[in-house]
Amino acid sequence: MLRVDISHRVLHFRQPAGTSRGVYNTRHCYFITIRKKGAEGVGECAPLPDLSCDSMSSPAEYEAVLRKFCDEVEKTAQIPYEQLRPYPSMLFGLETAMAQLEAGGSTALFDTPFARGEEGIPINGLVWMGSFGEMYARLEEKIRQGFHCIKLKIGAIDFGRELDLMRHIRESFTKEQIELRVDANGGFTPQNAMVRLEALARYDIHSIEQPIRQRQWSDMADLCRRSPLPIALDEELIGVNDPDRKAELLDTIRPAYIVLKPTLHGGMYGCGEWIRLARVRGIGSWITSALESNVGLNSIAHFAARTYGPDITFPQGLGTGQLFLDNISMPIEIKGDRLWYTQI
Repeated sequence: MLRVDISHRVLHFRQPAGTSRGVYNTRHCYFITIRKKGAEGVGECAPLPDLSCDSMSSPAEYEAVLRKFCDEVEKTAQIPYEQLRPYPSMLFGLETAMAQLEAGGSTALFDTPFARGEEGIPINGLVWMGSFGEMYARLEEKIRQGFHCIKLKIGAIDFGRELDLMRHIRESFTKEQIELRVDANGGFTPQNAMVRLEALARYDIHSIEQPIRQRQWSDMADLCRRSPLPIALDEELIGVNDPDRKAELLDTIRPAYIVLKPTLHGGMYGCGEWIRLARVRGIGSWITSALESNVGLNSIAHFAARTYGPDITFPQGLGTGQLFLDNISMPIEIKGDRLWYTQI
């Protein structure tokens, strides 16, 4: 017999976190604990307001819906995957808690070289939106820390100043020394996107995430076809939960990459589906966190290690564990440009 409990916690960012839907100063997280015969598993449900397809008007409303699914799990000892398709953050929390329960309570959710401490996962260094001075300082710090892949969130300042940051990197480092990714968070328009993509391409950019806002499939498909640099989809995937609709999106837009966040894109179950559909179409992918606490981040890291197998060489977006003043302790640690699991 399973018992499933829910607790609610508010985390506080060290500095405001800018996203495509504004700036976050706090983070509402719901923790599911599944218990059975003395063992327990904990999972995190953390929808992003105005971005997650299962974000709701109040914490009370979200928790009430989550409670219904937890009651179902208590009765059946099974996760109702199909019912949870429209609720990816809830599915992810339940998947994590169940995986830990099945692992005997260990936070090493799956048996991989990462979980055994034999291999670290390469990650990108993330430079948040901010003023030119703030972004410049963060960029310098990431390079000093030893990151070989830098991701810049752009769209917060004048585009010309953002190009100055790219120029600064390329004056000192080649694309072989520093891989540069940018995330426009839908900040361009169909009218100005191509000019900006051409300007960015001068700096040997690896890829750009979501140049224009989602739900403009025809415009995005045209950009993917004509862009001088590879385009990755992120927000575009949110709310596309049916497998046939996923296939239709990929067939219509034909991006170079998709960027997957379990909290936003269907939990581990739904992200696995996206990856399988992308692979048969020759579309690449990588996995990132979505401002979860270390509970969610640990789960995403183990999922990435299981998904991409040993010897991961492609940097993942898992460098968010130091975002909060009051984060939850988990046995994961960044060393250089890799994330390691340390509870061996």
